[in-house]
Amino acid sequence: QVQLVESGGGSVQAGGSLRLSCAASGYTGSSACMSWFRQVPGKEREGVAYFYPRTASTYYGDSVKGRFTISQDNAKNTVYLQMNSLKPEDTAMYYCAASYSWCLALGPPAFVSWGQGTQVTVSS
Repeated sequence: QVQLVESGGGSVQAGGSLRLSCAASGYTGSSACMSWFRQVPGKEREGVAYFYPRTASTYYGDSVKGRFTISQDNAKNTVYLQMNSLKPEDTAMYYCAASYSWCLALGPPAFVSWGQGTQVTVSS
């Protein structure tokens, strides 16, 4: 079972940047499809960035395309989400998730492991 621990959230002004980290254990770097989701109270969890290591493929939600970048450091078993040009509407709890099969653009049911989340707050 993959275990995930997120970090790096915080408060930032609009236009600023943050980098989220997701430290994973219980798997090797090339065996899990990774994603970052976000959720605000009262709304469904939204997939914002995906990384499939076997083909080094990525996928981004339309709301973050061009501003967010997902990457993986196999040596550290860590997945990152670099978030630039942040907007107030990016405010949410961000979750790291792992799937043992191809996962690009899939919703939460496709993922078997989740982190506890890290809060990102963007002020205008």
